[in-house]
Amino acid sequence: MRETILSILQDIADGVDFETCRTLIDDGLLSSLDVLQLIGALNDEFDLSIPAAEIVPDNFNSVDAIEALVRRLSDE
Repeated sequence: MRETILSILQDIADGVDFETCRTLIDDGLLSSLDVLQLIGALNDEFDLSIPAAEIVPDNFNSVDAIEALVRRLSDE
């Protein structure tokens, strides 16, 4: 799952160190349009629907946070 998420992120914003960055949203490394693109790709790839209430910076600031979100929504 992590490798898939990293691949999606690299397609959206190449050149960012997604492995170590913990402030993707806070530091503006991902724009709001990037986040929308990411949400669409995650929905398609993992066959889930990310509710609006989950679209907050804390859920998208790092690969770990994104992976935790996907795992949590996949379990529901």
